[in-house]
Amino acid sequence: MQTAFGIALDALAYGMVLFIISIGLSVMLGLMRVVNLAHGAFAMVGGYFASYVTGQLGFGYGVAIAIAVVMSIVVLFPLEVLLYRRIYAASELTQVLMTIGITFVVIGLMNYAFGPTMKMIAVPDLISGPVDLGIRSVPAHRLFVIVCGVVIASGLWFMMEKTTFGIKLRATVDNPAMAAALGVRTEWIYASTFALAVALGAFGGVVGAEILPIEPYYALRYMVTFLVVVSIGGAGSILGALVASLGLGLIDTVGKYFIPNLGEFFFYFAVVIIVLVFPKGLLGRAHA
Repeated sequence: MQTAFGIALDALAYGMVLFIISIGLSVMLGLMRVVNLAHGAFAMVGGYFASYVTGQLGFGYGVAIAIAVVMSIVVLFPLEVLLYRRIYAASELTQVLMTIGITFVVIGLMNYAFGPTMKMIAVPDLISGPVDLGIRSVPAHRLFVIVCGVVIASGLWFMMEKTTFGIKLRATVDNPAMAAALGVRTEWIYASTFALAVALGAFGGVVGAEILPIEPYYALRYMVTFLVVVSIGGAGSILGALVASLGLGLIDTVGKYFIPNLGEFFFYFAVVIIVLVFPKGLLGRAHA
């Protein structure tokens, strides 16, 4: 019983990390229709900044998260103005080639600036120790990640469904010309959505560093993983990304626990089966 509970908790935390990072890619792919393979680089940048802030500057974990998110937006936002705006209406091949190039550039710059070594992010005692749940003690950081995932999922749903920005975003995606004719500043909507995707990626890279360590080739190592989550869940779907993240997290965790020698076999085997059954994703937007 305790073993099953521990596996379930690890799977839930792992799935939530996948969700927090991947949902930004889902927003760009499903709503902005950009195949952004550089999204893992956004998470990597956030992790590198947080590691520097906690290790070199001596700030606390909460401050490090805030600085990492803000600095990631500041550093990466010029890419939206200079590069991404040129490919919003381009072919998927053009988007893939450019964003892969951006990934390699970001990897090179981050490793040059901060050194090509694995980065550690100091976690405060409040969320680093164990928490007694009665059944057993569990790592507090796992619970912290799970809570973050729930808050982000709820916040994104509220923003998309209940706010003026969400209405304008959906209108811009469905019919950009008509939205612009009605007075919606479509360039501002796309820029804001890009900044949101960067913030989510950076935040996920920091809070998930205990599960997905920040290392020199982080952006390449997890590039396919994040894309797979979005593809399985359905581009543009918050609930779909959440279901896909939790499901794949559970399959991967259970498989590695019982047959560790097979590595990520069960993860990608499940992906193949799901794609065969749901070729358009579980809950993607109809137009995506």
